[in-house]
Amino acid sequence: MDRSLAGRLGIGGLIRQPARTSGRKGRPRTAKPSQRGFDRALAWVAALISGAVRVLGDGRSLIGRRRRLRIAAVVLIVATPLLAGGWFWLRGSSLVAVKSVRVSGAHGSDAHAIDAALKSAALRMTTLNVHNGGLRAAVAGYPEIRDVQAKASFPHGLSIRVIEQPPVAALSAAGTKIAVAVAADGVVLGSAQLSGSLPTLTAATALSPGQRIRNAALLGALGLLGAAPPPLAKQVERAYGSSKGLTLVMRGGLLAYFGDSQRAHAKWQSLAAVLADKSSAGASYVDVRLPERPAAGFPAGSGPPASTSGEAGASTAASGIGSTEAITRHLSEAAGNGEPTGVQPGPSGEVESKEESASEPEASSTSSEEAASAAPEGGK
Repeated sequence: MDRSLAGRLGIGGLIRQPARTSGRKGRPRTAKPSQRGFDRALAWVAALISGAVRVLGDGRSLIGRRRRLRIAAVVLIVATPLLAGGWFWLRGSSLVAVKSVRVSGAHGSDAHAIDAALKSAALRMTTLNVHNGGLRAAVAGYPEIRDVQAKASFPHGLSIRVIEQPPVAALSAAGTKIAVAVAADGVVLGSAQLSGSLPTLTAATALSPGQRIRNAALLGALGLLGAAPPPLAKQVERAYGSSKGLTLVMRGGLLAYFGDSQRAHAKWQSLAAVLADKSSAGASYVDVRLPERPAAGFPAGSGPPASTSGEAGASTAASGIGSTEAITRHLSEAAGNGEPTGVQPGPSGEVESKEESASEPEASSTSSEEAASAAPEGGK
């Protein structure tokens, strides 16, 4: 029992002198079990404190991130209506008002009125708020306009392109001489678009500008005329229905049997190939109902002239439609510079074939192999 002052005060273990070591050197001193337990407890407390500090640090970081997110959300909520309001204000303000308008594509007698209507509508817009519907509404009274396309040029410019639907025929009511121009899709364009080069069609009743044709036969004829290449379109005088189907009367009297409006482009190319062949001179009609095998018919007692150079004719046909002058010349030669034998005007002013069903001239194959091969493959 420790009777010293340190022992009585309970601090003897703190100032206890180190135990004497044995005389054996180099042998490690082993710690007592109580000392090992104390060390483990101390390490556990240190680890616990370290973990608590780390958790507190992560919590503080998470709280900081959440705080920043909250601040960003508040800023976004406040700024969104301000930005939206600023955008709507800007797109309708005078800072981007349309001041310069350029209109292109309008033709005919109504061109100036169309330009004025479009410019008046455009000057009420801004380059950040262009109403295509408003532009179309401004020219809704002009049926020859198919569409209007606008392109803004920031900050004050606007270009407007007018897309017209050209007339392909002149339509008159039966028993009247009043005619109106008609587009390929059946829209009546009015009398302002009439010209002497348009082929004529006859309808049962008169139609006003802006109306649309519903008759299937007339729509087929209009679609066929709309598909005509420009050089040939200018040479068509009349279109009507016959026992051969849809029939066109070319300038000079030559008849072209199309049958219907199906494969219109292939049939026009086939007709051009036959007309480009010199052996078609003097023909009274050309049948292109089967565009791969077109045929030219000649009046009784006549036939195709002898070809001096078959290769030259084939090369001419292969060259395509050619110029308007060449087509006109070939049509004149094919029709014999006059009305072909066996063809006379019908009772209603339409051209009909005399004794068409009974004694129509037999087709002579001016194009049996040559003209068929001359028709472009892409048109089949």
